[in-house]
Amino acid sequence: MICGMAERVIAACDGASKGNPGPAGWAWVIADGAETPVRWEAGPLGTATNNVAELTALERLLTATDPNVALEVRMDSQYAMKAVTTWLPGWKRKGWKTASGKPVANQELVARIDALLGGRSVEFRYVPAHQVDGDRLNDFADRAASQAALAQRAAGTEHGSPQPPAAPDTVRSGGARGTGSSRTGAASRAGSEAASKSGSRRTLNAKFPGRCRCGRSYAAGESIAKNPDGWGHPACATTSAAAPGDGT
Repeated sequence: MICGMAERVIAACDGASKGNPGPAGWAWVIADGAETPVRWEAGPLGTATNNVAELTALERLLTATDPNVALEVRMDSQYAMKAVTTWLPGWKRKGWKTASGKPVANQELVARIDALLGGRSVEFRYVPAHQVDGDRLNDFADRAASQAALAQRAAGTEHGSPQPPAAPDTVRSGGARGTGSSRTGAASRAGSEAASKSGSRRTLNAKFPGRCRCGRSYAAGESIAKNPDGWGHPACATTSAAAPGDGT
């Protein structure tokens, strides 16, 4: 267990599932007063859903930290946060049933987290994922969880592991790397290099609604792609990739 004289510990945790369900992993990171990562851990989950990975990351973080020290937890999973702060009391009153009368998903994990939260000071802070100049602790945990999901190996400070790599699938023209889910292996690197040369961009489904650099909004679940200013419509990312001077 991580102990110390700090009055407050700042941490982030995240989970990843490549396929949902698919190869999954979890990670947490703890920072110093300057919010520089000083200790982290990540691990594999085999095949699991993203929700299981997110909850496991929180459970492992709570297990690894001193319950007598106040903790700030940064997460990009609204499901995991609401499960243990908003929905949990009602679930327990209803005998671990949802409002529709169905059994609560991932009950054992949620109950374990509930027990770990008992009697300690924990503040949850939601931070949006995959943002340019976003929360760097969340970005660190995101990359570590993705690496653990793909490699299916434990990593972290105690293992002597290097910090998780920047995502090769968000390489921008000019050689600068963005942030996001990491990929490992020669095949992934080759694919990323080919995508960079062709000007193509990786897309994903937005977790939450947002606004593109063009000024138009996008909805949760809509396909989005990385551009120099963040995430937005794939067409806008393609346009920015072709524009001279991109690479900031």
